[in-house]
Amino acid sequence: MFAKAFRVKSNTVIKGSDRRKLRADISAAFPSLSAEGLNELIPNKEELNIVKIYAHKGDGVALYVLHKNPIFFQLDKQLFPTVYTLWRYPTMLPAFVTWPPVLQKLTGGADLMLPGVVVPADGLPEVNQGDCCAVTLVMNRAPVAVGTAAVSSAEMRNSGMKGKGVNIVHAYMDQLWAFGDKSHPPVMPVTNSPAQVEGEECEEEEQEVKDSSDPAPVETSCQSMQELRLDEHELLKEEEPLEDKEGENTDGEDGDSRSPQEQMDELLLQCFLHALKTKVKKSDLPLLTSTFQRNHMVSCCPKGKYLDIKKTSYKKLSKFLQCMQKDHRLIQVKELSKGVESIVEVDWRNPELCSFSIPEDFESEKESEEGGGASEGPYQPPEITPLYGVTARLEPLFQDAHKKKGTPLKAIEVRNIITEYVKKNELVHETNKNYVNIDPTLCDCLLEKSEYQEVEKLKWDDLFSRTLIRMQACHEVLFPGQRPVVKKGQMEPIDITVASRGSNKKVTMIKNLEAFGLDPAVVANTLQHQVQASCILQDSPGAKNRVLVQIQGNQAQQVGKLLLDRYQIPRKYVQGLDKAPKPEHGISTCRSNCSFRARVP
Repeated sequence: MFAKAFRVKSNTVIKGSDRRKLRADISAAFPSLSAEGLNELIPNKEELNIVKIYAHKGDGVALYVLHKNPIFFQLDKQLFPTVYTLWRYPTMLPAFVTWPPVLQKLTGGADLMLPGVVVPADGLPEVNQGDCCAVTLVMNRAPVAVGTAAVSSAEMRNSGMKGKGVNIVHAYMDQLWAFGDKSHPPVMPVTNSPAQVEGEECEEEEQEVKDSSDPAPVETSCQSMQELRLDEHELLKEEEPLEDKEGENTDGEDGDSRSPQEQMDELLLQCFLHALKTKVKKSDLPLLTSTFQRNHMVSCCPKGKYLDIKKTSYKKLSKFLQCMQKDHRLIQVKELSKGVESIVEVDWRNPELCSFSIPEDFESEKESEEGGGASEGPYQPPEITPLYGVTARLEPLFQDAHKKKGTPLKAIEVRNIITEYVKKNELVHETNKNYVNIDPTLCDCLLEKSEYQEVEKLKWDDLFSRTLIRMQACHEVLFPGQRPVVKKGQMEPIDITVASRGSNKKVTMIKNLEAFGLDPAVVANTLQHQVQASCILQDSPGAKNRVLVQIQGNQAQQVGKLLLDRYQIPRKYVQGLDKAPKPEHGISTCRSNCSFRARVP
């Protein structure tokens, strides 16, 4: 529910009548909450805010915020406590226990499945379908997620603990948690010893967590909540694809009699099977097909090769996946929302998938990235310094400092020269040291004709600002290991523009990469790998020896991320970032066809 960022509509202080109604609703919804606890959560005199938000899917939610922490939220007329509230009153809701590795899946938006539930010695908590319940981890009673029971406790037992157990709506480390003070769960040891899981349940749990990033078994007896805290950067990290050092040449080894299309078909199938076998886990499903291609298939491409679906016989990823579904029966693809396909099921026992083996010459992603980085060489952004050139009008003011017309100076140098001129000519005002008397030279250099008879003194700041405004704008560009280069005018930023083509197709164009020492061909190749869209180079209109990069779709966000994060270009020298699509405002972006569709409420 809150796995992605939400949009705040309003934030107001709750009225007295609404406060009383909220108190009554909470008392009715959570009868186990004592009167003292209710008074602490909904105090009479302290400020309590109601924040109305829209979740990333468009659902309207009302948050009740106390001391800058959300304590309750209302969704579809049902009240839920947040993890902040449950840490203070852990027995407020019936709780299901699960293993620590499952927490990362819950934070990412997954629901709690029954095979991952640890059944205590006294049995499951008694709940009915739709009841509000919490999720805790073994050896700690502090709840880490809130949701509704997918089925009743009786149905859970009758099903043999198979299927979905809890529909998660809020979890520790999600965006609702980040809306508060971002504190972490307290350590609340369990009073009773945890249940001993039977052999079959242990095997099922091992199957659920065997693909976890930590190959070592989870030692719940000594694991603290500090070890369970997830790395936010790790959750949002996208694996960066490899750069193709040999361009688009994918003809394979010498002596291969197959056509380039047949070779690309084989590479596509290899990356597909490799990704299913090593990257995709059951808990990841349903998985967007675009995410599967970008984050899993591309990273499984062997070093020195580039996966280009347009050069295959399928031409499109959707056609290839349909073939894998109908002919090979490896996966099942469904359109869960209009125009967006997801992989909803994988046949892990398929003979073709089971018999697939990872190529011996395949290098891990980390090794490949390190190798690629070493061959390309680390990029270091230039150091850009604004300068000011002496103009003919201001030349008399800089004569004493022996600065002729056209001499570039830094702002601090200009300030020092003007200060020295004022002190040398004793122009500081006699009674107010904040002002400078205007002599004939300053009058001719800094004043307008209409001010000649009216202005007799200026403030120091006004004196400096007038001087800088009347100087010629210049800038110095210094690349590491090279001599600085001084150019006239201000530094022209990298320009990102989004234009429309036929049938409302979008293209993103990037200009002026050369000014920052970036090779447009390298940038184009990197973007082509990251977003899996066609990219071409064109001559930049009106600029000699300049190349324009054009990539299919509205990729302003990806381009900005590449320039700011990887190449470390200062944000003030990248313009056009505001053209990135904003899905949280009701606009969804499809990278495959790069069209915008307004979400119908």
